[in-house]
Amino acid sequence: MRLSAHEWGPEGAPAIVCLHGVQAHGLRYRRLAEERLVPLGYRVVAPDLRGHGHSSWDPPWSIPAHRADVVELAEAIGPATWIGHSFGGRLVLELAAARPDLVPRALLLDPALHVEPALSRGFAERERDDRSFADADELIRIRSQDARLAPRAFLEEEVEQHVETGPEGRLRFRYSQAVAGTLFAELAAPPPPAPSCPTLIVVAEETEYTTPPDVDRLREALGDRLSVRRVPGDHIVLWDAYEETAAAIEEFLAATG
Repeated sequence: MRLSAHEWGPEGAPAIVCLHGVQAHGLRYRRLAEERLVPLGYRVVAPDLRGHGHSSWDPPWSIPAHRADVVELAEAIGPATWIGHSFGGRLVLELAAARPDLVPRALLLDPALHVEPALSRGFAERERDDRSFADADELIRIRSQDARLAPRAFLEEEVEQHVETGPEGRLRFRYSQAVAGTLFAELAAPPPPAPSCPTLIVVAEETEYTTPPDVDRLREALGDRLSVRRVPGDHIVLWDAYEETAAAIEEFLAATG
């Protein structure tokens, strides 16, 4: 599987790899990369996961298939700091379990480490619905229901980067609903073990995804190697709490060298 990837920063600089969540894409990290990480001297790589954006949408779509994609990417890049939002956070832990030598630091942004079966099934079933929109205003209005604190400019950028016009003239996000449904179901599987490296977890105040047991399990395994930061808003913390999340990332990177 060849993944489409977005890159910022100079070749040869220390790498940070950023993984997005279900329904999303690598360009979600553009602002964080350009405004915060590249000025700190990092090279940032953010792939579109399979079934999303400009990467292949071919199956298989399971967590093991995604893990294999990420392991291959990690082996090509070498040891790097890994950031993962939502399902991307689950994949960071999957990678850390498979190849701990390639994950010296992990940053988990409201990660979906494990979703209870009933909730997982509901998320998966919703992917059977029509997810097309008459125009950008309708799309932004619907999207803002799950990101009520997000500046409109962030959602307008999402339209520019992640939306395509179908043959019927309606707008659709550039991801496979079949892939998304599969991944939501897969997230009911038991989570991977906690990593052994220094780890930051950012938790949204209104999240359905990162639960207190998730945080407790990481704290029990990691002790003082775990940093926890709580931020306002809902699950997409790079929209609802961009400044707070970016500050937490900067502080963690500085503290862990």
